[in-house]
Amino acid sequence: ATGTLAQLAKPVRLGVIADLHVDLIHDAGARLDLFLKEMVRSKPDGLLQLGDFAFAKKENQKFVDQFNKANEVSLHVIGNHDTDGGLSTQDCLDSWGIKSPYYHHEAGGLHLVVLDANEKGSPTHKGGYPQFVGKVQADWLRETLAEIKGPVLIISHQPIAGPSPIDNAAEIQKILSEHADKIVLAINGHTHIDHLLEVGGVQYLHLNSASYHWLGSKFAHESYPPAIHAKHPALKFTSPYRDALFTTLTFDPAKRSITVAKRKTSWVGESPRELGLKREPADAVTPEIRERTIQG
Repeated sequence: ATGTLAQLAKPVRLGVIADLHVDLIHDAGARLDLFLKEMVRSKPDGLLQLGDFAFAKKENQKFVDQFNKANEVSLHVIGNHDTDGGLSTQDCLDSWGIKSPYYHHEAGGLHLVVLDANEKGSPTHKGGYPQFVGKVQADWLRETLAEIKGPVLIISHQPIAGPSPIDNAAEIQKILSEHADKIVLAINGHTHIDHLLEVGGVQYLHLNSASYHWLGSKFAHESYPPAIHAKHPALKFTSPYRDALFTTLTFDPAKRSITVAKRKTSWVGESPRELGLKREPADAVTPEIRERTIQG
């Protein structure tokens, strides 16, 4: 792997946004504008959205087009909500302009391996959205990692480790751990938290949502004027972030590390803690993306 790392002449930078939820939060367009304005200014090597971006319907195509036009490299991960309302995986692929729900892309010598954890067929599925990587994809992951010399960034919407992991998390973790020497980081969205953990020699980062932390019906409350809540009924089940959260990941080939850029905002209305939410790990429920340097 050292030889491959030596070929990387300069750091690779990716602008990353997760869980924008265009269809749930009223000001998603402004949040996306803020992210893209910052990315046009800072000119990363590519943009990545980690899923739950927008329902793949015609009305939302303008947001997708805006994202895709902001950088020559625009990468997408399918979230569980992107196909809500009877939409299909194919609708997502067509809308976003990607060929497959899971794929391998190289950016400046950094290998990005994007997974689709929305597959059906889990023997332990307990209802709700599927959270599973099926056999064909798991085999593809094994083969892809065997072929790549590294360095690798593993990307998924649902977590492979930590809170709310996919049904076959242990199986996928094992595959990744077998190639831990090549994997700098595995990153996911979905949980709307800021959290880093290590399992089997692989670092897993839960990247916070651009928009809010989900609380659920027990904590229903109104953070915005009534007219906004009337138009966006699910908003009352969230603690929104005042401004959009997003980050830039910078991979340094010399140090074999990834730096996560800091971005901090505040809650709109009462915080989850003030509302009585107890969720572990407690410090992960926060309106920020912490600055971190992660050694892969």
